[in-house]
Amino acid sequence: MKLLITGANGFVGSAVCHDLARQQHQVLAISRSLDSLASTKLLSIDEHSAQYLCWLEADFGNILSIHEHLLGCDAIVHCAARVHQVRETAAHPLAAYRQVNTEATLALARAAAHSGVKRFVFLSSVKVNGEYTAAGNLYHSNQANPQDPYGLSKWEAELGLREIAAQTGMDVVIIRPALVYGPGVKANFLSMMHWLHKGVPLPLGAIRNQRSFIALPNLVSLIEACLTHPAAAGQTFMASDQRDLSTTELLHMMGVAMKRPARLISVSQSLMETSLKLIGKSGIAQRLCGSLAVDSSPATQLLGWKPPVSVEQGLQLTADHYLASH
Repeated sequence: MKLLITGANGFVGSAVCHDLARQQHQVLAISRSLDSLASTKLLSIDEHSAQYLCWLEADFGNILSIHEHLLGCDAIVHCAARVHQVRETAAHPLAAYRQVNTEATLALARAAAHSGVKRFVFLSSVKVNGEYTAAGNLYHSNQANPQDPYGLSKWEAELGLREIAAQTGMDVVIIRPALVYGPGVKANFLSMMHWLHKGVPLPLGAIRNQRSFIALPNLVSLIEACLTHPAAAGQTFMASDQRDLSTTELLHMMGVAMKRPARLISVSQSLMETSLKLIGKSGIAQRLCGSLAVDSSPATQLLGWKPPVSVEQGLQLTADHYLASH
């Protein structure tokens, strides 16, 4: 297959490119900047597989710059996005997200359909569903309740992609992953590893929430299944490791993987949440104490997909890379 991958120098995109090239697909890897290309070497690729991987510096939002590369392309995996900003700097956040995540995505999809691309796999986000689930509940793919500009821009892109699919006949597959972790992970997951590595005592020993995660190799595996399986066409899949963890469990398991036992102090969850909210940290309270769990079983039922990597294995890969680079 001839495949085009956007966001190819990103955390997920680079892993997708490398794995598809190893399977000897012809991969055109598109990134707005190749200056940080060395970061993709976090995921080694042998010389034989490298011949199937071609890098192109281009902006997917500029259709003219990539239009010729769409011709003869079998499928696209669209990973590029304006990612969720913890500290937003844009004067008009929703407009900034829409420009990249909605408008440019739909322009790419229209050009792809016009060029005869058969399948468009869109990496969306669990934030389309919302920010939290009630105890014992799961998010399903038929639910949508975006609560921030990022989630809304992704939801609007999903709606537009379904319209394009109906109008053109191009297969569209949407994947909404839970929080992705793996070698080279950034943001809050990286901060957690810093805390554990330093042996910082954390008042998180009594958190009883349930959160879904997905290891990078598992997400890559699901993306590949969505590229080729006939039953994936027109579907939206929630993506997870299919094993949910509390914050306390995650810290303990990552501590084991890092060989730095987590130093956790048992403070009641209600006290933790109240204290954080009182000091204006409601977002942190939600991420540490709230639940956000998804139902990824339809991917198994429709595609026969199962996560190839266990939670323990995924955390160990993440920890090994962190320790090697710190």
